[in-house]
Amino acid sequence: MKRIYLVEDESVLLDSIKMNLSYEGYEVIGFHSGNLAFEKASELASSDLVILDVMLPGVNGIEVCKEIRKHSEVPILFLSAKGMTSDRVIGLKAGANDYLPKPFDLEELLLKVKILLAIPSKKTIHHVLNIGNKSIDFNTFEVLDSQGNSLHVFSKREVDLLHLFAENIGRVLSRDEILDKIWGLDQFPTPRTIDNYILSYRKIFEADLKEGKFFHSIRGVGYKLTLG
Repeated sequence: MKRIYLVEDESVLLDSIKMNLSYEGYEVIGFHSGNLAFEKASELASSDLVILDVMLPGVNGIEVCKEIRKHSEVPILFLSAKGMTSDRVIGLKAGANDYLPKPFDLEELLLKVKILLAIPSKKTIHHVLNIGNKSIDFNTFEVLDSQGNSLHVFSKREVDLLHLFAENIGRVLSRDEILDKIWGLDQFPTPRTIDNYILSYRKIFEADLKEGKFFHSIRGVGYKLTLG
């Protein structure tokens, strides 16, 4: 059974969401306090999904999210009455996978939960990652079609970046995080370097270069990989 932590200070809303998620077959553990969620960040990080209100008394949801990210890449969904683009950007930069403004439709919440729970954890990342009708073999660096034929061979750095995306499917990775983990502090790639890598991935895996289905560039935030 999938375990979900729900952090929401509005008791009626917490009880309502908890009840509906329980009906869907999930185990739901609710917290009313941002302070408690912050203290138990490692516990939340070991769950399958965290649903987190942004505006919490005491420690707010943004800080709780950042603390959880010190422990794991568990999917995080923000709920908030703040629905401006700038608010969503702040939430995504803090490490959330998705953002749902209040008031929201229950069906949309359940759909987002289902999608986020489908994100594989780092433990389930294998040597081969399927992206659409193609796959990347992390051992040979080859891109394979559905019949197993080799279509392209990536460089080691291209594969390293793809592996980073594979470990964080659905999560936005900031430019700084990518540069630090892939290039390190002793190298200074140009500001367009990551964009060029994303473009090369799109040429291989995407049917439409302009409307990326898998590789997304999020203006002012970073980049992410989704699998459908």
